[in-house]
Amino acid sequence: MYYIEKVHDDIYWVGVNDRRIQRFENMFPLSNGVAYNSYLIKDEKTVLMDSVDGNFVNQFLENVDAALDGRDLDYIVVQHMEPDHCGTINFILDKYPNCKFVGNLKTFKFFEQFYSNKYTDRYVEIKEFDTLNTGKHNLKFLFAPMVHWPEVIMTYDLNDKLLFSADAFGAFDVHQGNLSVKNKIDDPKWMDEARRYYINIVGRQGRSVQAVFKKLNSNGINEFNSIFSLHGPIFNDSHSISVILDKYNLWSTYKPEEKGVVIVFSSMYGNMELFNDILATKLADLGVENIRMHDVSQTDFSYIIADLHKYSNAVLTAQNYNSELYPRMDALLREANATGYSNRHISFLHTGTWGGKSLEYAQEILQNKNHTFIGEPVKIKSSAKKEDIDSLYNLAKLIEEDINN
Repeated sequence: MYYIEKVHDDIYWVGVNDRRIQRFENMFPLSNGVAYNSYLIKDEKTVLMDSVDGNFVNQFLENVDAALDGRDLDYIVVQHMEPDHCGTINFILDKYPNCKFVGNLKTFKFFEQFYSNKYTDRYVEIKEFDTLNTGKHNLKFLFAPMVHWPEVIMTYDLNDKLLFSADAFGAFDVHQGNLSVKNKIDDPKWMDEARRYYINIVGRQGRSVQAVFKKLNSNGINEFNSIFSLHGPIFNDSHSISVILDKYNLWSTYKPEEKGVVIVFSSMYGNMELFNDILATKLADLGVENIRMHDVSQTDFSYIIADLHKYSNAVLTAQNYNSELYPRMDALLREANATGYSNRHISFLHTGTWGGKSLEYAQEILQNKNHTFIGEPVKIKSSAKKEDIDSLYNLAKLIEEDINN
């Protein structure tokens, strides 16, 4: 049974939904799966834009066959060689022996590393800014190295002003009937997942994302009627396209989206959890509206890191554990660094029963990231006393003033 959808005059979505996958890249939790997108252009020449995960080979082949409707396949353009997109290329090439394999040198290198070199006679190597004319469409290839792999290509249709963007502008979640993002783009829950996707998958490559923006502009590519990503919905209205371009420009420069505070704590026996709850309540009393709290032992890092990037301020608990920093807090901060987390205003709470250097370790991990530390760390021994609560209130005032200023 095939499942295809017309998404442009002569372009069909032939991808698949994966609701069974629990973690993207076996790392990031998925509440409702993920889509692997592939598109078939039916022009004078037929062109398949990417393939899908190998677990869906039968469905994918049926989709492509149905969209071709008796025609042969002339080209497959491979923009990204990560296995969730390249797992069925060899099946396509076997089924359509006249099909040419379009990619760059790194594309072919990675393909041979994952699979085989038996298709070398069908390679069509492209260089930066080469074009492929299919009849009506004129496809221009732009290299997008490290967004988020080194071989990535984006493809712009000069005639219809369509961008096939590889993994960029993607999001978690499967398609639920409507492939367009139009009715979801202003839903904060959808944007949270789009942000979590970007920050954790592409986030560390901010400079590379900015380089692609500059490359597009310098080549006069600044008008888009649709953006087709390899994950998530299609952007095919001006408002949605404007929103996602603005978000990517902001996210890739590591500037906060909103004023607010993310409180991230660890608590072995509940004392520091209570201390953080008191801080959050005091901040709310002072008029701070955006407050997000995360227990580092309970919440997957991908959600915490996305919030750390979203908001201007953070409060981190540096808890001693075996005289060092609580292991999951240590791991979180290092992972946040790996996503480019920087330019934020950070405050610390510190706790321990006997000696330890958790505060020093936390500050050391975050150094050289252009953070500003707000207030003196509030330090408690084992559990909070009245004087500790007074110090906590003073810190809350400093954070509130910093947010409002």
